[in-house]
Amino acid sequence: MEAARHTLYFRLSSGCTMSGDEQGRSSDVTTCLLSHFFRLIIMDASTSVSSTSDAILGLVVVTMLTLGYGVHPMPVPTNIPICTASEPAQYNLTFIGKWSQAAFPKQYPVYRPPAQWSKLVGVTHSSDYHMWQRNGFASNGVREFTEKGEAWTLMKEVEQAGEKIQSVYGIFSAPAVLGGTGQSNTVVEVFARHSYLSFIVRLVPSPDWFVGADSVDLCLGDQWKDSVSLELFPYDAGTDSGFTFSSPNFETMPQDKITQITSSFPNHPANSFYYPRLKHLPPIAKVTLTKIRKTNQIISLPAEPTQSNLLPTGNEIEDNLIKTPLDCEVSAWSPWGLCKGKCGDTALQYRTRYVLMHHANNGVPCPLLEEKRTCVLDNCL
Repeated sequence: MEAARHTLYFRLSSGCTMSGDEQGRSSDVTTCLLSHFFRLIIMDASTSVSSTSDAILGLVVVTMLTLGYGVHPMPVPTNIPICTASEPAQYNLTFIGKWSQAAFPKQYPVYRPPAQWSKLVGVTHSSDYHMWQRNGFASNGVREFTEKGEAWTLMKEVEQAGEKIQSVYGIFSAPAVLGGTGQSNTVVEVFARHSYLSFIVRLVPSPDWFVGADSVDLCLGDQWKDSVSLELFPYDAGTDSGFTFSSPNFETMPQDKITQITSSFPNHPANSFYYPRLKHLPPIAKVTLTKIRKTNQIISLPAEPTQSNLLPTGNEIEDNLIKTPLDCEVSAWSPWGLCKGKCGDTALQYRTRYVLMHHANNGVPCPLLEEKRTCVLDNCL
């Protein structure tokens, strides 16, 4: 029996070898193996292959040989551009905060804590890795970073991805910006195999809101892009259900997907970014990436990332002139008060309402907060 099995293995595999340039055509090998196997069963009934046990063995051999030739269960994507740049590149990354009270006047945080930005955390990677994705679920690391500003779990996730699938090349960061406006800088290095860049920055204070970019490709064929400019808008990580900047912790159960916050979504007046008169929110931040050109001179780079709260210069001055109109918001009317007056005179009763949100930047002013009407006194003869 054992000899027959060895004979079977040899007879099946001997006619189905692959040359070096045929390694990708494993389907041809599978067809060949099956053809040989069934030919042996039909034409060589005198061997032990015709027995049930050896027939099963033959199928197992076919399966093992097929797997041995490296059948891939998933097709390799062909629509992803391949970077063929021969040398690495370095970029100066500048994060610019545009979260001003003029641009975002509603519930703007002015104290405990005032509006500011966390440190920027990013990675350079290949196309098969995502730090976060719009309409995807936030990882535990992204959750902890967007809710608390803690990056430990996120860094462990990045490290594990680099060890497991070798898709992450490097981690980089830029300092926090201690105000809604201001900027910070760092230097990023990319290689042909890891030409993508992703990053995340938390809005402080906020429930789980952030800005960032997912898989920005800095390569174009065999060349590195000279510069990239990204306008950033707020995202909700889908892990906390707070509506306002200072909302208490309120866990989202079950967890929701990462969604972009707009002037009308979430569609609730309590939302800090709810501006129904706007079609689109102005960008709340911006990132520029500028390639550092190599010269014969030594390039002087900052030893550490830098942070500045000074007003930007040049075109950035125009961005600071954005003034988003904010309409006044008032409460509902109170019930009518008691009817007051003297018998024989005109009696009056009043009702009031109060301001929920003062108008700003040429928004609609507040209406009257008190109304009166005549009434008839009781117990007058």
